[in-house]
Order: sequence, then C-alpha cells, then structure tokens
Amino acid sequence: MLESLFLSLKLSILTTLTLIILCLFLCFLLYFYHFPFKQILIAMFLLPILLPPTVLGFYLLYIFSPSSPVGGLYKHITNKTLSFSFEGLLLASLIYSMPLAFFPLWEAVKNINVRWIEIAYVFGYSRIETFFKVILPNIKGYIISASALVFAHTMGEFGVVLMVGGDIPGKTRTISIYIYDAVQSLDYEEAHKASLILIIFSLLSLSILLIGGKKVWKGESYYT
Repeated sequence: MLESLFLSLKLSILTTLTLIILCLFLCFLLYFYHFPFKQILIAMFLLPILLPPTVLGFYLLYIFSPSSPVGGLYKHITNKTLSFSFEGLLLASLIYSMPLAFFPLWEAVKNINVRWIEIAYVFGYSRIETFFKVILPNIKGYIISASALVFAHTMGEFGVVLMVGGDIPGKTRTISIYIYDAVQSLDYEEAHKASLILIIFSLLSLSILLIGGKKVWKGESYYT
C-alpha cells in the first residue's frame, strides 16, 4: 500500500506544480494578448471536466500508443512507450486535471487590477519584479485553491489512470487502483485502510481550499 500511496503523492505533487505554472502562463497569455479563436482554445482547456474518464482515457491511450505520431515520436526518442508508464500517467493527469487549475487562475487574472501594475512600473519595477511582488501576492488565494483542487483530484483519479497506465505495481498502480484491487480480491480490511488514507488526504486538501482561498469564496477583493 505504501508503494501505491507514494506513487500517488508523487503524481499529485508533479501534476499540481506543473499545472499551476503552466496555467498561470496560459491565463496571462490569453488575457493580455488578443488573437482569433481564443474562446475556442479556452473551451478546449475546460473540456476534460465534462468528458467521462473512459472517453478521455480511450483517446489518450490511442494518442500515447506507438502507432500514433505522438507516441511514435516519444518511442523513437526515448525507446520507451508513453502508454502504461509513469510519464504517460503524468501527461494524462495534466490533461485531466487542467480545468481545475485553469478556471480558478483564469478568474484570478481577470480580477487583477491593471492600475496596480501601472503603479509598479511607475516606481521602476521590472515585469518580473511586478509579477512576483505585486501580482502573485494578490492572487495567492486563487493559487492555493487551484493547487488544493488539483492535488485532491489527482490523488483520487481512477478511470483515466487505469486506462492509460494500467495496473503495474511500483510503476502505475496508484492508491485508487490499489483500493480497487483490494476489493476485487475481497481484502476489505486493506481496502478500508487505503480508503481511509485517501479520505484523510481529501479532507486536508478541502481544508486548505476553504481556509487558504477564503477570500476567493467570499468574493473579497485583493486590491482594497
């Protein structure tokens, strides 16, 4: 069980960190730069939250297979397959959990007061200094909320990770798949222990979401 738990923690942490950085970049790019079909692109980022995990997992499994251009290129470069590997599992998690990071951060960027950025420039701040000293402190509640959502969602993933990664011990067997295997083996005591651990992580993530992002949920402004 510990092996599956550590694998899920590793997957959740990497997914959360990657998505927060990636979605922050995408949100700023989409908000401050205008180009055709922007709304369609935003809809594509949010689409995974509406698709059943089996549908998304099926198409990802096809894309990751060596017979597809993406999977074939990856195999040519690394001599490994994306499907049924931790790397494929990570990519699938990034796609599946992207809406949970993108939506809060998109709201954060839309609520940024441009006046504060202009004042920072007047005081001689560079773009990087403005981002880290002005923008980030004022959207930290949104970042905490997005991080908690993505982490909890990834810890509990089942359908997508099972279809893309399979059930390989020490490689792709996450804690949710471990619980499924325990139930299938009628080992209810082990399933109970693993489920309790997952519930604890979910409650902790929810507590962080509610406490760290309380200003977001109350609708308070960070610029007052």
